[in-house]
Amino acid sequence: MTYQINVRQPVAQVSRIAIAIAIGVAFLSGCSLAPTEDRPSIDFPANFVEAEHPALAPLKPTENPGRWQPGEPADQQKPSPWWRVLGDPVLEQLEAQALEANPDVDIAMARLKQSRALTARSESARSPDINAGFGPTRQRTSGAADGRGDGDPGTTQTLWRAQVTFAYEVDLFGRVSSSIAAARADTDQQLALTHQMLLVIQADVARTYFSLRQLEGEQRLLRETVKLREDTAKLLERRLSGGDVANYVVDQATTELYSARAEHLAVQRQYALTAHALAILLGKPPASFKLDAKPLENVTVQLPPGLPSTLLERRPDIAAAERAMAAENARIGVARAAFFPSLSLTGGLGYESEDLGNLSDWSQRTFLLGPLIGTALSLPIFDGGRRDADIARVRAVYEERVAEYRKTVLQAFREVEDSLVSIRTLDERIVFERGGEEASLRVARSAQDRFDEGDVDYLEVVDAQRTLLRSQLSLIQSEGERARVTVDLVRALGGGWEASHQQKTEKNG
Repeated sequence: MTYQINVRQPVAQVSRIAIAIAIGVAFLSGCSLAPTEDRPSIDFPANFVEAEHPALAPLKPTENPGRWQPGEPADQQKPSPWWRVLGDPVLEQLEAQALEANPDVDIAMARLKQSRALTARSESARSPDINAGFGPTRQRTSGAADGRGDGDPGTTQTLWRAQVTFAYEVDLFGRVSSSIAAARADTDQQLALTHQMLLVIQADVARTYFSLRQLEGEQRLLRETVKLREDTAKLLERRLSGGDVANYVVDQATTELYSARAEHLAVQRQYALTAHALAILLGKPPASFKLDAKPLENVTVQLPPGLPSTLLERRPDIAAAERAMAAENARIGVARAAFFPSLSLTGGLGYESEDLGNLSDWSQRTFLLGPLIGTALSLPIFDGGRRDADIARVRAVYEERVAEYRKTVLQAFREVEDSLVSIRTLDERIVFERGGEEASLRVARSAQDRFDEGDVDYLEVVDAQRTLLRSQLSLIQSEGERARVTVDLVRALGGGWEASHQQKTEKNG
């Protein structure tokens, strides 16, 4: 459909038409066809199941090893140095190195930059496109085109042009604004995913670090065991020479020595592999990484009260899922706008001349405006169902994002509960294992004393020593797992721990 304006109309009438069009455009451009976002309802528990257990009750202020920060939406909250609450200065240094050099951090930041650039590109649709051009065109027209009839010779013409062109799409029915809203939500989602990546890396560094400390403890125990069994084997060999023991006793001692050496090598291998993994997390080649041995200290971080209601704000993966919903909701508005007219403003102005020397003369000026004072109104009528299919697709994608959001929330509660029950059971298990270690140590000493006095067979000594070694290894492993589960709890809660002001003051004092 084409509209024309009679140039003989009074200027005032043309101005009134232009004003009316501008008012109508301004009104329509304020419309948005995106549906109101409705976050899916989820029943939140008043408290975590395991939080009621006495072992997980909140500590008193004087006993509190850390302070939980007030909840804020994860896509606006900077990841906090939660690992400081664990009280290990070596771990703090490793975490800083990982954030500085881990390749996954660089990947996440690059993706965030890409997303922000795409948002800026979408926002540029609010401004007109303006271009400048210069150059000649060579054109031949037929005699019929010149109005002289068929068969007459045509004309050939060279024109030099210098002009500025512009194009602008009026945001009718919110297509542009919905696209921008979707792009901004995508950027917020990528920011939350970046925070999630940082949290994962931080947790992996802490877990791997505590695994190394655990393996150091196992190596230390097995070295002592190997040394003890070497001394025992030498002593029994001397007693064999004196006829005080039988050959099978020496063979039993030698067997236990070889078994201890083999187990020590297995732990050494596992330690090396774990150290290599930690080096990669720190962005270093394994050959350049070395960690001084240090005993694994008891790690205790207990649950602050009232967390279920703020879990949605803490976890960056939940924030990312929520932003993904918002982005698809905005894209529904983009798809709906395709059913309504689109309005584009186009035009150009400049100079045009057959002779390059006359190109700058004022008389050679030209301009071009689209119909209806630079507007081109396009009204879709029939497309074979393409737009209907587009809306159906974006609605289905939105429903998928809603389901993913609910799944992420439920998974978050599961991870918290899993960590809590692991902490509770490990605390109880460690108590039992310490009691078992003390008892097995007494049994081993008693069996050795009775063997030295000739009251029991050496097999009883071997069995008692095996039980003691298993008890000691099990205790070390449980303490390492307790530290890792603590990291899992902080990660499940979305991070947010930092050392209390009281701790800092005491430390500095």
